[in-house]
This record gives sequence, C-alpha cells and structure tokens, in this order.
Amino acid sequence: MDQQEIEFNEQFAKALHLLQHGSRNLFVTGKAGTGKSTLLRYFRAHTSKKIVVLAPTGVAAINVGGETIHSFFRFKPGTTPDKVRRVRRKDADIYRELEVIVIDEASMLRADLLDCVDAFMRANGRDAGLPFGGAQLALFGDLYQLPPVVTGAERELFSSYYPGPYFFNAKVFSRAGLEYVELEKIYRQKDQGFIDILNGIRNNRVTPAQLAALNKRVGADVESEGRGAVVRLLTTNADAAGINNEKLRAIDGRSHVYKAEIGGQFSRESYPADEELHLKAGAQVMLLNNDPDGRWVNGTMAVVQDIMKGPPGQDDVVHVRLADGSVEEVERHAWELFHFTYDAEEKKIKAQTAGTFMQYPLKLAWGVTIHKSQGKTFSRAVIDLGRRAFAAGQTYVALSRCTGLEGLSLARAVRPSDVMTDWRIVRYVTGHQYGASEAAMPLDRKIGLIITAIADGDLLEMTYLKATDERSRRVVKPVSVGDCRFKEHVFKGLVADCHRRGERRTFRVDRILELKAVPVAEAGIIK
Repeated sequence: MDQQEIEFNEQFAKALHLLQHGSRNLFVTGKAGTGKSTLLRYFRAHTSKKIVVLAPTGVAAINVGGETIHSFFRFKPGTTPDKVRRVRRKDADIYRELEVIVIDEASMLRADLLDCVDAFMRANGRDAGLPFGGAQLALFGDLYQLPPVVTGAERELFSSYYPGPYFFNAKVFSRAGLEYVELEKIYRQKDQGFIDILNGIRNNRVTPAQLAALNKRVGADVESEGRGAVVRLLTTNADAAGINNEKLRAIDGRSHVYKAEIGGQFSRESYPADEELHLKAGAQVMLLNNDPDGRWVNGTMAVVQDIMKGPPGQDDVVHVRLADGSVEEVERHAWELFHFTYDAEEKKIKAQTAGTFMQYPLKLAWGVTIHKSQGKTFSRAVIDLGRRAFAAGQTYVALSRCTGLEGLSLARAVRPSDVMTDWRIVRYVTGHQYGASEAAMPLDRKIGLIITAIADGDLLEMTYLKATDERSRRVVKPVSVGDCRFKEHVFKGLVADCHRRGERRTFRVDRILELKAVPVAEAGIIK
C-alpha cells in the first residue's frame, strides 16, 4: 500500500513504532473502521523483521493472506498445551528464527489455543524460558466483535480451568505482558450521531434516545434512495441461502453453474467462495476480492449485467454493473492458502502456496450473514436480526458495516435485548488501560500535578475512561482533589469545571489515563 494513502495519526504511528522497533507483546485494537487491517498490511509490507501472519479460521487467514494457527503450528484437532511436542530438527528452523507472530481477528482467538502457541514456541522457539519462545506476539482485532466459538461440550473447560474463552484468559499472560494500543479515528462513518449510536451499542450503553433515533430507520426505503445494490444482513446461513435462492429463481432464464477448481491443502471450511456458484443475468452479487486495478474491493455490491459463453476451452465472460453505473468484466480469481517456510540460505521466512481455490469472485448477495459481513463496508443495507440477536457483538457488527444512517434500513426495531456485551471484555479492556496508566503516571503523581495546576491557575487536559469503557478527551478547570464518596465507596476524586459539559463534575483520578497541565493562555488551541 502506498504510504500517501494512509493517515499516520498518533495511535497508528505509535502502534507501527512498537511493531517495527519494539519487542513487547502488543494488542492493536479499535472500533470497526479504524484502520486495523490497513496497519497490519502496512507493517507486513515494510518490516524487516521475520514475521508470520496467522488467523484463527481458514477464511480469516485467506482474507489476510496468511495461514491458520493450526496449520502453521501443526496442531491436530483436540491439541492441548500438554500435548504439544518438539518438531524434528530439520523442521524447527522457522520457529527458532521467527521474530513476530501476528494473529488477526483476535476476538475469535481462544485462550486454550493461545496457550498451545506458547507451549509450542517454548518447545521449538529461540528461548524456552520466555513466553512464546522469545518471539513477539502482535494481536489485531476488536474484542467487541464476534467472539470465539465454544461448543457445548467445551463449556466446562471455560467455566473451570479458564475464567473465559477469550485470548486474554490464557494462562500465558500470568507470565507475559501485553501492551494495548487503540486506534481511535473512525474512517468508515462520518456522521457523529451515528458513530455515537454505534459506540453506545458496542459498550451496551446505548440510551433510549439513541435507540429511538436508530429505530426511525425501521422499514426505511433504501432501495430507491440511491444507486447500487442493497444487501440484507441476517443472523443465520439458512436465512441468507433462502433469500438468495428465492430471488435467483424469480429471475427468468437459465442458471449458469460454475464449479470451483480446488488444489492442494484447501479444507472445506476455508473456502473463500461458493464451491458451486449459480448465476443469472440480473443477479445481485458481492465481489469477494480486491481488484488489482482498483475497480472494486472485497464487499463491493454489484448486479450481473450479462453472461457470455466463452470460446471452446475458455471461461465464460461475466460482466457486472457497479454502483457508479460502470460495467466491468469479472474473471476467475485464484485464492491462495499459504504455508510459511524458512529459507536458510537467504535467512528469510517465506510464504509458499499450500493450496489454491479458483472461482469467479462473486457471491449471491441479496442476503449475507452478519458473520460473513465482518470486515466489509456497505453504503446501503437492511439489517434483519430475525427473532433475536444471539451472540455478543452481533448487533454491533451488523450496524457498523454501514457507512451512515441514511443508507440503513431495519427489518424490525432494535430492542435492548439485542444489545449484548460480555462484561468480562469490558473489565479486561478498562482494567488493562488503568494498569498501564498507573505504570506510566502513578496516582500520587497525578494528584501532585492536579494540586500544582490548582495553585498555578492552570487548566488540565485529560483522557478519561469510564468503567464502561467510554473514553473521552476534555479540558477542565480543577477546583479540588481529595477523598470523595459514592455510596459506600471512597476514592480519590478531582472536582473540576468541565468545559465540554459546561458543568462542575467529579472525576475518579485512577480513571484518568493521560493528564497534563495547560496554561489558560494556551487553552484556546485545544479542541
């Protein structure tokens, strides 16, 4: 990716520096549309470190141009940390030379699997005495999106041995640190009102007024309000398949059937497109790859314009009409499943093709599951939560695919019961940030800075994080600092006049992440 296409904001630059020049384990997170994938791609393209890029699932691995965790570490189904063994000496070079283990879609990474990675790298990496064998771990993802899959038979494991299924519940973190960097600037949405609604749903702090504003979009006509196809996001595969099959049958003419050409180590659960694709002229489709010429990206909606039979021995010619009215030819695309190897002569880790999947990069898309929409962006969509949302983060993922309220329609009203957040995530995210802030500026130093600012008549610029993981930046005029009481709880509190709210408020000092004094004369330059 060209550097000019990327905005190197403060958090982006910090994360990139820690990846490029640091050795500490790192979790790069952020709300939907904040550039996590962009950062990962940029780091991968520009780093001189020996890295591998992995993901918990086959589809996620293909999307990021990497390998599954199970494949790279040679884990068989049912592998547990105590079953991990050393590999043969001739196969161990890549693990000894590995400097950074990048794992994308970390929200779906289970604690037990990460402990297996640690055990494997201790057995086969550079240093058996260090977490992950001395390699740096770099996780990318948003914990508020789709969670790890835990079957009924596995629930006992995550109620007894582990406190939860998430990566941060792994035993390795009792011995290993993990730095936390949150990308904050949202690029997918521009409307602050919609962003505030999404943030409220993400944190399960959405207000009745925000739900009312969102639910004004029930039954909104997005079909005729703009150009381009409208996708319906649904909770189950069966619902999506039912709509797509019904719509396709309603189109006159015969269906063209295209079978994928599959080679190498491509398992069925890793298929990036339909093994058997049914198309007709007039079918609504989604493009499933990033076009090298920039005509579309993964997730672009289109309509099949025509299908022309190719010459003998050659593929049919499929044309699609994009939202801007342009008609483009779509050719078969080859997805590659990679396997990382170590080149001892060049002293480099290289990605070799382990499998290929050749198919037209198209998918019937009158209906798409919320799960498969993760990571995609839609300008116009109907959100259909069915009888109920059934997973934490599901409603947030669905709504945050949309670029704005004006292109969003709801099949039914979003109910408070559809908004689900696992409070173990909230406690981890806030606790981790409070701990990092205390290490950087202990409570006594914060109190001292506040006392000095009061004496000097200065303002305070601070970043504040509520226990509900709601972060804000504000400028306040400090009035006093000392013991405060809420119900039966006593805490160190800052009483200050908040310029943002125009009122006097009390802030818990231990929840102030960043703090600095600002002379009144300079306060006008702070937004």
